Parts: sequence; structure tokens; C-alpha cells
Amino acid sequence: MSLADQPPAAALVFQTLLVHGPLTRAEVGRRTGLSPGAVTKAATPLLADGWITDLGRPAAGQASGRPATLVAVRPERARVAGVKITGDELIGVLADLTARSLATARAPLRSRDVGTVVQAVARLVERLHEQAGGSAAEPPHGVGVTVSGDVDGRAGTVRYSPFLDWRRVPLARLVEEATGVPAVVDNDVRALAVAEQWFGAGVGLSSFALVTVGAGIGCGIFVGGQVVSGAHGVAGELGHLPVGGTDRVCTCGNAGCVEAVASTHAVTEQARQAAGDPALTMAQAVRLAHAGHPAVREVFARAGRALGLALASVANLIGPERIIISGEGVASYDLYEDEIRAAFAARAFGAAAACDLVVRPLPFEEWARGGAALAARRLFAPAR
Repeated sequence: MSLADQPPAAALVFQTLLVHGPLTRAEVGRRTGLSPGAVTKAATPLLADGWITDLGRPAAGQASGRPATLVAVRPERARVAGVKITGDELIGVLADLTARSLATARAPLRSRDVGTVVQAVARLVERLHEQAGGSAAEPPHGVGVTVSGDVDGRAGTVRYSPFLDWRRVPLARLVEEATGVPAVVDNDVRALAVAEQWFGAGVGLSSFALVTVGAGIGCGIFVGGQVVSGAHGVAGELGHLPVGGTDRVCTCGNAGCVEAVASTHAVTEQARQAAGDPALTMAQAVRLAHAGHPAVREVFARAGRALGLALASVANLIGPERIIISGEGVASYDLYEDEIRAAFAARAFGAAAACDLVVRPLPFEEWARGGAALAARRLFAPAR
């Protein structure tokens, strides 16, 4: 029996063990609200079909008396693929049910045409499966594809991705048709937030936010055990928070967005103007700033102030325990850290200022792993 055919209680037990396990049955009951009898009834078919296993060892710190044994997901029961799509490359991971990477690979994108990209995703998934010793008779159980921009994860549609110039693309359906396996699609930062909640800096936290600094400024919000996508699927568009103080026009067409000041593209453009060098690269801008070029240093300081204001807005709105800062832009974090923390401290209200700011560089393979985590979770929660 597939997980999609399991009753809701079994799916809930599986989800709880997937994210929080191994657990005792009593702890599963506490986390799910199910009675001991309901936990046993829900776990029985999962055990019979090999989705979960009784580890047969007592929980740590177990009091005297009959020991409670731990139950866990069987990682090898299924394999899932995750693929992150950038403007010029695919990054893929094949993982087991605990999101442990079994194979990784990258593939260049020579075209952003939807059909071309979909076929490249299918080839990459096949390549990952072969690298990990999989057979054609047993394909992966699912694939999670992540894309920047406005993505409707429930419908599996990319409504708008500015870096790919895609609009209204039914990506999940197209990937399913090309790969022959169930597909889930979501915004790449939300997928990374799932990964961080599962096995990263968000483990054990009831609420946190993940802010990514790169070609865009993204934000994944995790509250009450769930990633927040909002009624329209665009929650977390931190890059388009208006911070003012600039007439620079953002990719969205508005002026004064965080992204117009603090994205890597925006910083590079401003550094070129400051240095009087239209060919200046981001790496060269970083070197100039480190060498003490005052105008270029001010570009990074201005970006830091905008980011600090944005982070304070997140803290004030949702009161997270932690804000994780990641993305390729954190490679130059030392150039604007002081301004970020100063602006955050000045604008975070009251106890919100106690929010923990953590810088966490993550390679794109971790973003792809977030897609694999989405695919694993979708096994017990089919598309709505």
C-alpha cells in the first residue's frame, strides 16, 4: 500500500516520525494528539509495509519498568530527488527518506525554454538514480523541483519567475510527464526553509525565518510546525519590502525595494558607479571594499542597513526564535554585518530584538536537498 492510500492518522504518524523521529509511541501520541490505541492502529500498516520500523531499543533516559522502544522511518524504503533550477544551471540531489544524500550532480542550462528545462530535469533525475545504483524498474518515489519567484506549490504552477522569465508554467505536471514520477514544485527559499527545519539550523525551533541574499532577497517563514506560504502563495517576499531612501528600480518595477539595494546584482551595479568602472565584478567590488575604497564600502554599508531594516520587520511581524541568513551574498557578509546588526537593533521592537541572527552559508546542493525533503513529505500528503 502506498502512503497516499493510508488513512489520515497513519499519514500523521509517518509525518511526525519523518521530521522528529525516532520516537516512542507515547511521544508520537503526545506530538500528534492521538490516543495510544490510535497510534498503534495507525502504525500497524506502516510497519507491515516497511515504511517504519521498531528499532527494538529503549529510549534514552527511560525510567525503570517496562522500557518504551523507539519507532523510526526506514530511510531505504523510498528514494526522492530534488532539483533546484537557477538561471543557468540545474543542481540535483537524490536522497533517502531522511534526506540523506545518495548522489549529487549538476547540469548546465543552455536555454530557459520551458520544454528544454523540463527535459534537462528529467535527464538529471535519471542520472542521479543511476549514480546511486537504482534500476529502471524502481524509479524514485518522487521529485521536488524548486524555482525562485512566485510559485503556487498547491497547484504545482510557477506563476512568475523573473530570472527564468516564466509565467503560468504548470511545472509539476510537466515534470511528472517527463520523469514518470510524482512531482512537487515550490519556491526555492520555502523549500530550503523545510530543509533547515528538518535537518539544519531550524531543528527543534517552533518558529524561525530563513533570509537568503543573492540574485534576489528571499524569505522562508516557519511558524507552528509549518512553512507559511500565505493565501496567495507569496508570503515571504522580503526582497520587495519597501525600505525607501533610494530611487533604484527593482526587478518588480517598483523603486525602493530591499532587493533594489541589497541583492548581489544591485550591489555590483552600485559598486560600478561608485568605482567608475562599468566592468567591475562582484568579486572585484568585494576586494575594493576590503582594501578600504570609501565609496564602494558605502555601497555595502547601504545594503547592510536595508537588510537590517528588513530583518527587523520580520522579527517584529512574526517574532521568530531565530533568523537564518544564507545565500551566495553571505560570502561578503563581513562587509555589512555591523550595519545589519545596528539597523536590526534600532528597528526591532522590544523583545523582538532578542531574536537570534545566524549566518549560515549553504551550497546549492542543500537547496536541492530541500526539494527532496518536499518530495518526501508529499509522499504522505498528496497534492491538494
